[in-house]
Amino acid sequence: MTSYTVLCGGLGGSRFVDALARAAGPGAVTAVGNVGDDLEVLGLHVSPDLDTVLYTLAGLLDEERGWGVRDETYGALRMAEALGAETWFTLGDRDIGLQLARARLLRDGRPLGETFVALAGALGVGVRLLPASDDPVRTVLETDVGELDFQTWFVRRRHSDTVRGVSYRGAESSRPGPGVVEAIERAEVVFLAPSNPFVSIGPILAVPGIREALVARGAGVVAVSPLVGGRALRGPLVAMLKSLGHEPTVVGVARFYQGLVDTVVLDPADEPLAPEIEALGLRTIVTPVVMVSPDVRGEVGRAVLESL
Repeated sequence: MTSYTVLCGGLGGSRFVDALARAAGPGAVTAVGNVGDDLEVLGLHVSPDLDTVLYTLAGLLDEERGWGVRDETYGALRMAEALGAETWFTLGDRDIGLQLARARLLRDGRPLGETFVALAGALGVGVRLLPASDDPVRTVLETDVGELDFQTWFVRRRHSDTVRGVSYRGAESSRPGPGVVEAIERAEVVFLAPSNPFVSIGPILAVPGIREALVARGAGVVAVSPLVGGRALRGPLVAMLKSLGHEPTVVGVARFYQGLVDTVVLDPADEPLAPEIEALGLRTIVTPVVMVSPDVRGEVGRAVLESL
């Protein structure tokens, strides 16, 4: 069977994994997810990026908000708040249910990757979900108010602080999760999902051995643009590109990935920029990449695969 591996994080990543799964079948897809956003909430280990992938594939995601579970209630969080707990990171009751199930598995000594195998199986998800690492890797943003962990910057402070630098704490001593390097080596194509290169893909590449596995492939590594018409569908990517010294277009994203990828998929809205990307020695594929509606994801996935 043809296999595809996707390095992903955030909503854009989850939607692209879903698009490929609809086009090629869940068993053909492995998702290697960012753990740089992971945090502890009310004593529970939360993996927001991979949880979003899990909820999307299970048909549980609140598509309107782009995070959490649909038809959610918040009784547990309101009670915790009344009892003096910090509740700036929102977890709904059903979401807490998943976190409690993971907490039990972690307490039993199961590493993070094994917990996702168990949770995905319980939810009927056929895509293989692999954390980039079972070891703690945390994204830290350098801002004018000092260093901020990712969730403090993104959720608590609503990414209002200009980012001057990004680092991945713990990455240097981390190891790729079981199966991650093999999934990169054996896939027919490895995709870098339309996720933020700095805070979603960057923490994955920072795990020793993962970037090297991509470079060693030499070909068959495809970046899907996280920008459409020079704008991110969600999130602060354009502002980050500017503040970190990159061109705030798909050309800037292509330069950031130069040396790792051989192909860039861009939306028709950015087709005029294709010659600049090709001047970098990269192939371009022009096809719609907007996947907000679940109804079009299979079509987007098929179009990408047929264009390779």
